[in-house]
Amino acid sequence: MQRRHLLPTALAALLLAVGGQTLLAADAPARKLRIGVEGGYPPFSEVGPDGKLKGFDIDIANALCAQMKVECTLVQGTFDAMIPSLQARKFDAVIASMSITPERQKAVAFSNKYYQTPARLVVKTGTRLDVTPEGLKGKRIGVQRSTIHDRYATDTFKSAEIARYGKQDEVFLDLAAGRIDAVLADSVAIDVGFLKTPQGKAFSFTGPVYDDPKYFGIGAGIALRKSDTALLAQFNDALRAIRADGSYKKIQDRYFAFDVYGDPKLGILDGKP
Repeated sequence: MQRRHLLPTALAALLLAVGGQTLLAADAPARKLRIGVEGGYPPFSEVGPDGKLKGFDIDIANALCAQMKVECTLVQGTFDAMIPSLQARKFDAVIASMSITPERQKAVAFSNKYYQTPARLVVKTGTRLDVTPEGLKGKRIGVQRSTIHDRYATDTFKSAEIARYGKQDEVFLDLAAGRIDAVLADSVAIDVGFLKTPQGKAFSFTGPVYDDPKYFGIGAGIALRKSDTALLAQFNDALRAIRADGSYKKIQDRYFAFDVYGDPKLGILDGKP
């Protein structure tokens, strides 16, 4: 949400307050955190009818904060602004289904993964989509802007027109309305967030599973500034703890009928099981 400009004096006071309470030195234990989340990516993150954030990412964020015994504020933002906002110190961490990729690792640090799922294409049932340069010519493929799916579609589906959207639910809306021919997205987001809703009843998966690590990474992790090494360790310890005590499984079972974590040997960046 866009905020009005602060007067210089008020801004200076705010920066001093934030610097003392929420922004972290590399070796300081976290006490208060601002967590960047999205809110338009069901079932991972969305705004419910009551105006409150809900979803797998939201519950994981709350469980981690409770485990770490820190006070967290969840701050909604657009996905393409997550890393810039983190670097600008508007957030202390990002929990927004962000895949761990080599390109992103140049800009930010990542925790160990907290889930891992492949990508798929979805089309109207009965549509024959030939995923070749000739078959995709003139087709409109919808993706969420600045995601791994955007990058993959841009690099791979060169003969198609790539339609980019700010939020995943906006992509699904245009697919249902017939304004695009297909959507490339996370397979679970498609299945739970679209196919199993009234809006998605006339649609189905098509084509192969997309899981090239070059594009799709090794799972979704928590993004942090590279300087926040102590906070990174806190998050990794908390992730191990909620998996060990059953909290992770309880959250997972609210949304999925399968193990969304994936291969336990992959996506462990700190080398600790």
